[in-house]
Amino acid sequence: MTDRKDELAANLAKVERRIADACAAAGRGRDEVTLIVVTKTYPATDVRILAELGVRHVAENRDQDAAPKAAACMDLPLTWHFVGQLQTNKVRSVVGYADFVQSVDRSKLVTALSKEAVRSGRELGCLIQVALDAGESERGERGGVAPAGIEELAYLVARAPGLRLGGLMTVAPLTGEYAGREQAAFGRLMDLSTDLRRSHPAATMVSAGMSADLEQAVAAGATHVRVGSAVLGVRPRLG
Repeated sequence: MTDRKDELAANLAKVERRIADACAAAGRGRDEVTLIVVTKTYPATDVRILAELGVRHVAENRDQDAAPKAAACMDLPLTWHFVGQLQTNKVRSVVGYADFVQSVDRSKLVTALSKEAVRSGRELGCLIQVALDAGESERGERGGVAPAGIEELAYLVARAPGLRLGGLMTVAPLTGEYAGREQAAFGRLMDLSTDLRRSHPAATMVSAGMSADLEQAVAAGATHVRVGSAVLGVRPRLG
């Protein structure tokens, strides 16, 4: 366990330096960017170590991994983010532990999240996932709503009982005009965030950037970066 703690501490320090350097290069304060560590496929013991090392935001993208892990770590001062594509039949479970759902991309999901948030007496932060690889009315390859659909979905979230509109999230697209152009993609997300805040001033979160492209996200103005492998390492594939 000590070896694993040393490994995670060293990796976390490297990521922190990357974020700090990116903030300095962009003329931003380090406190303007929140690190979310994505712990998918890694055990609750790693989450505990991360908490000991000062991590306060963790994320998961599969409910079947997240639910037992969150239950095992209930005593820790953590904010849990759900970042994967979310099916409505998993909503009750996810609302039980998540503080934020960053992958809101359709009205049916808004309705389901609102119903469960009210039922459980919780307020759930919601980020609209933006698909920069989608056509005007399509969904993206990895989920998300096309930019043209943001306004309508934001209106639904803002009016839904039990939900709070937090802002926008994106994943750098693998196809379309922004493929391989992470800086441009994140810049586009910032423009969309500016538009959103005109009608929803409190929706200030901009979640973008992962292990490979966090610098570009920070340069563009992201408020949250989601880092997994750079902190936890790359696990061998099963099978």
